[in-house]
Amino acid sequence: MPSKVRSDIQVTEEELYRAQVYQLLARLLGAPVDDELIDILKNINGDDSPLGVALNGLKDLAHRITLEEAVDEYSELFIGVTQGELIPFKSFYLTGFLNEKPLGEVRAHMEEIGIAKSDDEGDPEDHIASLFEMMNGMIDGSFGKPFTLPEQVRFFDNHIGNWAPKFFRDLEVAEAARFYVPVGRIGKLFMDVESEAFLIAA
Repeated sequence: MPSKVRSDIQVTEEELYRAQVYQLLARLLGAPVDDELIDILKNINGDDSPLGVALNGLKDLAHRITLEEAVDEYSELFIGVTQGELIPFKSFYLTGFLNEKPLGEVRAHMEEIGIAKSDDEGDPEDHIASLFEMMNGMIDGSFGKPFTLPEQVRFFDNHIGNWAPKFFRDLEVAEAARFYVPVGRIGKLFMDVESEAFLIAA
């Protein structure tokens, strides 16, 4: 799915920040970290807000953890021998099973608004990383145009807000988590910010 803002599309600084947080979380949750991502994390500059403090916590860990440790942790959390400690799919969190009705709802919504699954995407579309990539594209215009706020709210409420906060709470306290503890905290805080902003805008 696209993640680069087109030069002919104007996006406010606030909206670009939102898109970037979605994209960062999507990258962290969609695949193990690599050297490039670790370098990006080492250069994060959070502020004194709760979200900024959590981002700085991730930055600190990026300086102290080895790449091998971070990759092994991702495997324990999300892959495992048969499955990881956490299963980051909407269907699982809402029904207890994979590939159920919630996945069909995501696919139907994607078709309705003209978002196609990437050819190189192996996971079902209700993986949290895929959903966050879609939110990123809806905000920054990389699907052809920025989606309106009501369109964003509808997608968030239907496919993210009803389960992702619990996922991030689970991630923050997961037994295998160390590097991903601040990732869980960032996600939890960001979901709170998004939910509150959408309520105010409604």
